[in-house]
Amino acid sequence: MKIRLTIIAVILLSLCGTVTAKEIENNDMDNLKLTQVWDKKFPKIDKVNHRKVTFTNRFGIELAADLYEPEDMSGKLSALAVAGPFGAVKEQVSGRYAQAMAERGFVTMAFDPSFTGESGGEPRNTASPDINTEDFSAAIDYLATLPEVDADRIGVIGICGWGGMALNAAAIDTRIKATVTSTMYNMSEQMHNGYQFAPMSAADLHKTKVAINAQRTADAIAGKPEYVGGFPKECPVDVPQFMLDYWDFYMSPERGYIDRAPACSTGWTKTTPLSFINTPLDTFIGDIITPVLLIHGEKAHSRYFSEEAFVRLKGDNKHLMIIPGANHTDLYDNLDVIPYDDIEQFFKSNLK
Repeated sequence: MKIRLTIIAVILLSLCGTVTAKEIENNDMDNLKLTQVWDKKFPKIDKVNHRKVTFTNRFGIELAADLYEPEDMSGKLSALAVAGPFGAVKEQVSGRYAQAMAERGFVTMAFDPSFTGESGGEPRNTASPDINTEDFSAAIDYLATLPEVDADRIGVIGICGWGGMALNAAAIDTRIKATVTSTMYNMSEQMHNGYQFAPMSAADLHKTKVAINAQRTADAIAGKPEYVGGFPKECPVDVPQFMLDYWDFYMSPERGYIDRAPACSTGWTKTTPLSFINTPLDTFIGDIITPVLLIHGEKAHSRYFSEEAFVRLKGDNKHLMIIPGANHTDLYDNLDVIPYDDIEQFFKSNLK
């Protein structure tokens, strides 16, 4: 049986019913209430100091972040802002990367993008190519003010869907001196075109637009958004392997499950795709002249996103690293394949 993946089901990482905004915990985000206990999906490294911080982007949204610093700091250090994947929060993948880089001598910050996790913004669990690109620049604002950070040596790491946002930020924010993407998704391309292996026709795209705009009307009448719902508790059947890989990560308590994450709870708002469909993230990445390292798994269904970005980048310091045998989610938490040493060397070579 041939499986037709709809844009809503795939992008919003959902295989179940709808949820209303009233069912989301901590819905009032005017004053952020940050969890102080260690609730990460990875162990704490003793030689890395950790503290919660907040900062505000230029849209006035207050963001929550985990700041990781080497235990023994001397002089001003290079710094990294880290975010992703799409549907995740800082307690999962971005925090793992951030802490690992802090252990290697960087000041790092893993942040929850606007509208997600412990960060502010309404409605909850929505995404925007503009606002979420801005979130990276707002993180640079914060890092540049820290006394232990050399403001001329700041880079970014974008994972999965936030890889596309990281490249978009690097195209406009000249303070970003080096960029790493890991298992990158170009969310705009995927939402507009479908997958390379399951392309969306013009007629299907039009039907998608009609459906999402009808949802806007329904949300306006209801006075609140509807959500697509996160992954189901039971393992799905008759879906592609990469969806099973996602399910295994997000719904396994020992790997990635945390109820604050969109993929583990409500999913995204049903209208989230609208701005991505109409706003290509990679339009100006050819303007990037600073170094870029694109990392992707050889077996990842999403590999072509990094390969396409590599072609579109015009700078003379771009690198594409393909990890043998790795799939998309291996680069979330598989320590046997995440190339931390290569990421460390890339940043140390280019943030100096």
